[in-house]
Amino acid sequence: MKPPFEAVVTEYGPTVLRVCRVVLGAHDAEDAWSETFLAAMRAYPDLPETANIEAWLVTIAHRKAIDAVRAATRNPLPVEQMPEEPIGDGVVGADDAGVWAAVAALPDKQRQAIAYHYVAGLPYTEIAQILGGSTDAARRAAADGVKNLRKTYPDATLKGATR
Repeated sequence: MKPPFEAVVTEYGPTVLRVCRVVLGAHDAEDAWSETFLAAMRAYPDLPETANIEAWLVTIAHRKAIDAVRAATRNPLPVEQMPEEPIGDGVVGADDAGVWAAVAALPDKQRQAIAYHYVAGLPYTEIAQILGGSTDAARRAAADGVKNLRKTYPDATLKGATR
């Protein structure tokens, strides 16, 4: 029996928000999170009981993030100078802006594979379904992303990212 939708939001909401923050950044993440759960709420009654709810939600979040990125490319930048950046964005360890800048600079597939595997904890088979392609390609994208991060952000904490 499927859990009530409120329980799904409580259990998987933090994971979906982390994924949205990694893919979109802190500014647009909450909107994508809300859009994800609105879409999920509409489709939840038809979801098979055997479905992996977390992977299903991450797939929805991925699509909402793509929509947000596409919409952002159509909008002009409204300011000449960026305002002061806040320290942290509500994510543990987010006060380390250097690593987030390095992650943001990665190619899309590498950044997304890292986000889905290391932040959301999804296995490569589910990442392959989300991104399209094979399990080996998803594993390779994550490995290449970590390799690039080690080059652009040489920090001892990345040495442990070998899941």
